[in-house]
Amino acid sequence: QVQLVESGGGLVQPGGSLRLSCAASGSIFSQYDMGWYRQAPGKQRELVATIVSGGNTNYADSVKGRFIISRDNAKSTVYLQMNSLKPEDTAVYYCNAARAVSMWRTATYWGQGTQVTVSS
Repeated sequence: QVQLVESGGGLVQPGGSLRLSCAASGSIFSQYDMGWYRQAPGKQRELVATIVSGGNTNYADSVKGRFIISRDNAKSTVYLQMNSLKPEDTAVYYCNAARAVSMWRTATYWGQGTQVTVSS
């Protein structure tokens, strides 16, 4: 029902910045909690940041103070501003949308991912 398309990844030097975008379509964007996850080769997928439908945010300790998640409901888009990037931030970044559909089930959707590489 929800389609997510990430963009904005690429190669950046340590200390640089990137802004990732995730454009959503197919449902009412404002009703969804949104998140960014990342996965490096050989590593488990980890939560980076979330922003719920009401606007409250949460960050992984590893990115706190460096990354900012935001959403623009009018554009049905969630962003991840990444500053002071480190080599350990290198991963495929995935956009996620989630919404409770009943007391027992939550619908989740994933984008295709965008590669972020931090290297000199």
